Amino acid sequence: MRKYVVITLVVICALLPAAAWSEAPPAFRTMWGSEGQGQGQFSYPHGLAIDGSGRVYVVDTDNHRIQKFTGSGVYVTQWGSEGSEPGQFQYPTGVAVDVSGNVYVADAENYRIQKFTSNGVYITQWGGYGTGPGQFYWPYGVAVDVSGNVYVADTDNHRIQKFTGSGVYVTQWGSEGSEPGKFTYPYGVAVDVGGNVYVSDAENYRVQVFTSSGEYVTQWGGNGAGQGQFNLPRGVAVDANGDVYVADFGNNRIQKFASSGDYITQWGSYGTGEGQFNYPCDVAVDASGHVDVADTGNCRIQVFGYDTAVQNTTWGRVKSIFR
Repeated sequence: MRKYVVITLVVICALLPAAAWSEAPPAFRTMWGSEGQGQGQFSYPHGLAIDGSGRVYVVDTDNHRIQKFTGSGVYVTQWGSEGSEPGQFQYPTGVAVDVSGNVYVADAENYRIQKFTSNGVYITQWGGYGTGPGQFYWPYGVAVDVSGNVYVADTDNHRIQKFTGSGVYVTQWGSEGSEPGKFTYPYGVAVDVGGNVYVSDAENYRVQVFTSSGEYVTQWGGNGAGQGQFNLPRGVAVDANGDVYVADFGNNRIQKFASSGDYITQWGSYGTGEGQFNYPCDVAVDASGHVDVADTGNCRIQVFGYDTAVQNTTWGRVKSIFR
């Protein structure tokens, strides 16, 4: 009798649509931030990254600074001010942290990448306005692989550039267009442990995947609000299992996929409540699987997870629109 039950279950499972296998979204855990210029306040935070110790680095874009927090939102330190000198910023957007704890910031309107220690001590910079190798036109996203190579989404040049951790140019790929391997305003970039590079190709409404040298692998997406579709995708992140998270900016949600692009789950809607978003620009995942979201228009960070390790807490006020 048991074998007939097993056979019946196998047949039923085989007939179920793929969407039926989608997992439940992670639960809201905590959030922090409010609109302002004080410690722990934000003015349109666009980027965030999490280091190996769980510390969270937030790009406080319109305050021209980086703020650092514990994983539960306790303020640690900050650095930066408006300007073009080393350690200053002009509308920074993306941030990444390497295995040694060094912090890389996409300083968008200064057309450069700046590198700091984990406490904000300036180390070096590279870039400049232009279209040549090592130059940028609005660099938005930045990511670092396990070998310390730095990948930059050179957004208005419609390409990805790769550098060493000290800023030495390695290679680039992409040009404006909609064919595989081309981009129309790439915003986010992330790298998995195998060296695969994931790029949110915003105005082509898709995610593209490449090898570390820029060879095209696959893509998924499409313009829309359905499962696996996007409306101007921004930030992208990869967890320890290789699952991919995308900040679906115009749809006010986060979508989660397998590395192959198979849809897993989603959460979020437009609003100011817990688990709602006002044009989220970035997403990051820590070693425990907690998902942090830069809820840009609401001037806050929200944290989600599948366990109960973080106590639910809420504070801050929100803003409905942003620059």
